[in-house]
Amino acid sequence: MSEQFELLQRLDQRAFADTKVNPISHVQMQRGTSRVLDHANWADEDALRLVQQIFIVPTPPQIVVFSGIDHGNGCTGLCASVAETLARNTRRPVCLVDANFRSPGLSDLMGTTDLVGLTDALLHKGQIESFAKPFRQDNLWLLQSGSISPDSPSLLSSANLHDRMTELREAFDFVILDAPPLNLYSDAIAIGQASDGLVMILEAESTRRESASAVATSLRSVRVPILAAVLNKRRFPIPKAIYTRI
Repeated sequence: MSEQFELLQRLDQRAFADTKVNPISHVQMQRGTSRVLDHANWADEDALRLVQQIFIVPTPPQIVVFSGIDHGNGCTGLCASVAETLARNTRRPVCLVDANFRSPGLSDLMGTTDLVGLTDALLHKGQIESFAKPFRQDNLWLLQSGSISPDSPSLLSSANLHDRMTELREAFDFVILDAPPLNLYSDAIAIGQASDGLVMILEAESTRRESASAVATSLRSVRVPILAAVLNKRRFPIPKAIYTRI
């Protein structure tokens, strides 16, 4: 059994003792839901399964933070895929937010121009919708990172962040935030405290068990719920007999 597969199955139980977390590889599908999703219109099965697990449930979280353990874990791509999949299948208003002021990537990934965004919303007055823009689908909005400066990360610890998060709750049914790596910065924890939970992204053949467990302990200590742990960039299949037991 690979070290990475074992990582997700055996993430330190003490770290997750008080947290409802699904340590999953290939994103386990939520069982018992009667909602039928449109598989044909979106090819990203990982994002679809994650949407089913977290959002297609009786009482889904409204604001969810996505953050990798380390840089380069594929968090931004998965975060964008989840937001598009959720918007496509629920038809409810979804806002995708680039809260990674260290290395913003959603603008390049989505092929847009990063003129105004979250930093501007934290520094200036105006309705939160005026800093976001409709994107691709009539119910999907994109709030880019905005004007970045060396001092921008400090904005994530300001009182204005909580005010803007409250506005996002009122304006959108779902808010998906892409945050900096957990192992390098405290930004994701600051954002997570104003959210309904966090999805940790681990990278196959890269993320160390010790790092993941330490991050989980830190999140638990500040009461940030871990909604799922995702093993990304996996290069090997999981046998169905094992997958159904995860």
